[in-house]
Amino acid sequence: MPGKIRINFNGKNIESPEGITLQELVSQHMMDSEQPPVVAAKVDNRMRELTYALKQDCTVESIDLSMKDGERIYTRSLVFLFLRACRELFPDCYVTVEHSFGGGLYCEVHGCVALSPLVTERIEEHMRAIVNMDEPFEKKDVPMEEANKIFLQQGLKDKVEVMKYRKEDTMNLYQCGDVIDYLYGYMVPSTGYLKKFGLKFYLPGVILQYPSCEDPIRVRPFQDNPKLFTVFRLAEKWSAAMGIRNVADLNRCIEEGRASDLIRISEAYQEKQIGAIADRITQHADAVRMILIAGPSSSGKTTFAQRLRVQLMVNGLHPVPISMDNYYLDRDQVSVDDNGEQDLESIEAIDLKLFNEQMTQLIQGQEVEIPHYNFLTGKREWVGHVIKLSKDQPIIVEGIHGLNEKLTEMIPAENKYKIYISALTQLNVDDHNRIPTTDARLIRRMVRDYQFRGTPIEDTLAMWPIVRRGEEKNIFPFQESADIMFNSALLYELAVLKPYILPLLENITESHLYFSEVNRLNKFLKYFLDLDSRDIPNNSILREFIGGSTFEK
Repeated sequence: MPGKIRINFNGKNIESPEGITLQELVSQHMMDSEQPPVVAAKVDNRMRELTYALKQDCTVESIDLSMKDGERIYTRSLVFLFLRACRELFPDCYVTVEHSFGGGLYCEVHGCVALSPLVTERIEEHMRAIVNMDEPFEKKDVPMEEANKIFLQQGLKDKVEVMKYRKEDTMNLYQCGDVIDYLYGYMVPSTGYLKKFGLKFYLPGVILQYPSCEDPIRVRPFQDNPKLFTVFRLAEKWSAAMGIRNVADLNRCIEEGRASDLIRISEAYQEKQIGAIADRITQHADAVRMILIAGPSSSGKTTFAQRLRVQLMVNGLHPVPISMDNYYLDRDQVSVDDNGEQDLESIEAIDLKLFNEQMTQLIQGQEVEIPHYNFLTGKREWVGHVIKLSKDQPIIVEGIHGLNEKLTEMIPAENKYKIYISALTQLNVDDHNRIPTTDARLIRRMVRDYQFRGTPIEDTLAMWPIVRRGEEKNIFPFQESADIMFNSALLYELAVLKPYILPLLENITESHLYFSEVNRLNKFLKYFLDLDSRDIPNNSILREFIGGSTFEK
């Protein structure tokens, strides 16, 4: 007879038989059908799948779809379901999971089938049939040699290549039906957990839709962003042209001594794009009086703005940067949000009336005294900073609200040029495992905050959900209104950032609140070979995060 163990489950002390699985524990003690579905749990702060058996006293916290970890597990499992459905319907096809898009994941199916609306419906119907069968995702711990044989049998050569850089002797594979794969993380116990999803045809691929942690009950509605999609496609074509589509390709480039060329070519490519943007603005210099730059955190907005300024000067213009920060309302005038806290990222925290008044005056050639915001006192000050602009001096404004028409509602559209910048990572671990753009930006920010602001990575991780909510509210809804989009991601950057961030991640112990997030980042970064930063030019966007930028004040 099994003994009894004491479990603190979601704050409640219970006694259960030794060997009880997390799945059984959840079914016995969480019967509320209105709650988001539980897909995993933390046992003594370490993430475990629901098939995990408890054999000693412990603390258990359920992970459901209202949590980011829960969303990742659900999405990862859904990708496996999609892979299986495609393989069963079209045995000779090859699936690639490309990037996030439109509130879901954009995927393509190559080979013997051309996707169409009817084919997409057929795949979705087969996915739902597999869900109804409630078939298990079986985990198997196998030697690396055997895993590579399995991958080759299934035509997954990209996985064989990247596994050369995995140091462990064994690995966990998952099998569902006859499909075996490795998706770099935990899975739900069975297909029956995956009832909420959608599949939308989007030429030439499909959007795999799923619930988000913000709304775990419903599938996230599709939001079309054609300009953003075009930028992703260009990034994919560029990486393919460079012969670097995944981590194994990048590692091979480093091993063969070609990384210096890759750095120079990547930087030249970005400089060429910035020069082209400057040329467009210059062509309409008589009309364009204000250049607005916006993008999410750690996109490299500051360096981009400086490099654009230089390119505009090459073209005979003399742009003048104006900081949006100086137009904050006095802190005691900023309204509070639903939690009773001042929302300093809201556009309402800016004195929009004064900003529009002064910008229209400057555009008309009048003399204006620009305010200075004192962040220590929380008040705007007037320190005699008077400027007057000539016709060859467009204004450059960089900030999170740059694309929001409310910021510049008094300025005609023909007088503005809006630029959206983001680090849209085009590099994947392999064809089934993408590197989220959010992760690349988070790593950039952790490195920068630690090096130049003395901020421990724990504090950056604590702030990140707040930063992300601000982006969802204040930046992403306006990205398609940009006149042009610029992708600041660099093919080589994670190999450079790895030696900066890995020692910081490895200092976070299992007892820490953010251990599961750190462990996730730690695992995928270890697939990268280190790349020295010495060949990176001092005007690179990456220098904004690792140091040595020529634009540092």
